[in-house]
Amino acid sequence: MASPSLERREKGAGKSEFRNQKPKLENQDESELLTVPDGWKEPAFSKEDNPRGLLEKSSFSTLFPKYREAYLKECWPLVQKALNEHHVNATLDLIEGSMTVCTTKKTFDPYIIIRARDLIKLLARSVSFEQAVRILQDDVACDIIKIGSLVRNKERFVKRRQRLIGPKGSTLKALELLTNCYIMVQGNTVSAIGPFSGLKEVRKVVLDTMKNIHPIYNIKSLMIKRELAKDSELRSQSWERFLPQFKHKNVNKRKEPKKKTVKKEYTPFPPPQPESQIDKELASGEYFLKANQKKRQKMEAIKAKQAEAISKKQEERNKAFIPPKEKPIVKPKQASTETKIDVASIKEKVKKAKNKKLGALTAEEIALKMEADEKKKKKKK
Repeated sequence: MASPSLERREKGAGKSEFRNQKPKLENQDESELLTVPDGWKEPAFSKEDNPRGLLEKSSFSTLFPKYREAYLKECWPLVQKALNEHHVNATLDLIEGSMTVCTTKKTFDPYIIIRARDLIKLLARSVSFEQAVRILQDDVACDIIKIGSLVRNKERFVKRRQRLIGPKGSTLKALELLTNCYIMVQGNTVSAIGPFSGLKEVRKVVLDTMKNIHPIYNIKSLMIKRELAKDSELRSQSWERFLPQFKHKNVNKRKEPKKKTVKKEYTPFPPPQPESQIDKELASGEYFLKANQKKRQKMEAIKAKQAEAISKKQEERNKAFIPPKEKPIVKPKQASTETKIDVASIKEKVKKAKNKKLGALTAEEIALKMEADEKKKKKKK
């Protein structure tokens, strides 16, 4: 039997060893503890992890638009085949326009029903089956971002959504390459499939684009982050000094009114009092006229206006009967007799040209040649 004093000593020695081990853990670098080793993967969830299965059935259903009916009807056997591997049933209701997934007695993975729900949601949002089926993998997640309520003005919403896609889909392709995600812009939603880190960046870019921040700024910062991640020394450091800082500039100018009111110069004196109707009548002399005379004047003024209106209408009617002005006839120009052609000289030139062959000698040259030939004959004799 060991004495109690020896047991106490052993316990004390064990405590001292544990105390000595603590600083060793503290001395380790935090970045080494936080970083995942290269090539490490989480072990897949198998039937051995949950041999008894699930206690109750779970089901999810989602509606789909009418234009997706033909595609879903075509690819539904493939969807059922992919889900049957995980022991999940899938039903397509074309009358109601809905898709339903539910677990069975053989289902052992409790999270597979959530992945099956995401699969039918993605199919409803115009994602192809080849891309949507990737959600059943453990290292792949999805995110459906609702952008319809972020911008009130319809025209502005369409412009910003197009800005996210880019010319010929170039902006969307750049985002896909930088985040390792598949992105689908359809209607009022943006569907993304990929790793968790990539989905976080996609959501940030999409929301910033709908807040009128151009996606090129976020793409630029993502490219810098990608290069910095390759350096092992910079993993534990802050990257703010490397990332570009973009300031928002409000360029919109205040709209000026069409009619500008020019302020008059200040005067201490009040403006002159406007003349009343009686003052005007006194000035013109109408005030002193009788009622009959005033009435006659009004009638005369009305008749004068009527006569002017009738004359204007008559002029407009008569315009249709006025013949249009005829264009002046242009006389053909006579041939000028100043420049006379010498026909005789032209005929002579033509004759000479006919007689003279191409590369032939002139008459003078022929005569000289004949003389030279005669001299040569005489010398020979």
